Amino acid sequence: MTSKRWLAAVPVLLACGASPAAADEFTPVTAAPIAERITAVPGTDGRLHVVYELALTNTKAAPARLRAVTVRARRGRVLARFRGERLLARLRTPLPAPAESLVIDPFAQRLLYVELAFRRRAAIPRSIAHRLAVRAAANPAATEPSPLRYPVAPLRIRSGRPVRITPPLSGPGWVAANGCCRTESVHRGAVQSVNGSLFDAQRFAIDWVRIDAGGRIVAGDGSHVRNHNAYGAPIRAVARGRVVSTLARLPDQPPGQLPDPASITLETVDGNHVVQSIGNGRYAFYAHLQRGSLTVRPGQRVRRGQVIGRLGNSGNTSAPHLHLHVMDSPSVLGSNGVPFVFDRMTRTGRLSAAEFDAAASLEGAFSPRIFRRAQPRRDQLPLDLDIVSFR
Repeated sequence: MTSKRWLAAVPVLLACGASPAAADEFTPVTAAPIAERITAVPGTDGRLHVVYELALTNTKAAPARLRAVTVRARRGRVLARFRGERLLARLRTPLPAPAESLVIDPFAQRLLYVELAFRRRAAIPRSIAHRLAVRAAANPAATEPSPLRYPVAPLRIRSGRPVRITPPLSGPGWVAANGCCRTESVHRGAVQSVNGSLFDAQRFAIDWVRIDAGGRIVAGDGSHVRNHNAYGAPIRAVARGRVVSTLARLPDQPPGQLPDPASITLETVDGNHVVQSIGNGRYAFYAHLQRGSLTVRPGQRVRRGQVIGRLGNSGNTSAPHLHLHVMDSPSVLGSNGVPFVFDRMTRTGRLSAAEFDAAASLEGAFSPRIFRRAQPRRDQLPLDLDIVSFR
């Protein structure tokens, strides 16, 4: 369209009653979602969880101090308001590491982690928006901050259901470590810069470890992988589909220590692994498997429940476990994690964070809270430190 034709069209649009564009607003701190597509996931607490991250960037020379972030539904209903220590607890640096203050230095960035929970699906808004209250540059040339308030980062919440899969393991005593839906989870902090963008592939990831009837992760000397109750467990395909890629050559890491960071690459960080296409643009990722245990190869089609390998301790890990997540591309780190639910499981107990920390230190047994009655569950995501049994 030439400029002459465009100019000629303007009076017609105005004559038809089109509203003039809203005035531009100077926004020194920008906000961008890590993932554009958000879907609520039902958890074992009976609530629907909406989980996402915002990248906050101070684009100017004046330091910016965050005062509050308000999350609103489309019609103005306040869903959450974060300020003070509550806001600081949700902020991370790109390292990632917990932010030390609410100040974002000039030209620096922070990640804001948000978790919302709803008791009824009808209460989930179709879209949400955010409003920042900051002290920051009031104009492009300002070097001293001024108080400002403005809207940022509108998001739509998709009405679709999360991915439905079958259990990757079988038997009792499986603990959903580092799971949803906590800001403090190491998986939420695994935002990576890959292929020119930020991604959080591990947003809904779970590290599956196993306890025995005595509440022990380890039976014997914890420095030996074979003494860990989870070690060697068969890993099963969570859906039918095609194997996209595998890695099988890495040795087990000695428990109790992490590998040299200089030795970690994008390929080896998650150890021996399988990436499987499970349909509809979704991919299951199984990580930290035993060397030599993989029974599948790229291009092979597998059936639901088929054994694809065994649980190990390869890659960036300090104790044997199965890392499982579902993502929106076959790239292990250059993708966004999507919510998933298990079609069936039995919730048998729950650990406190202190109990799990003690167990993870390999110092011996602990006393998990075991429910008097097992709780069969369908189409739910186990939440952090749930204890479940899989058939």
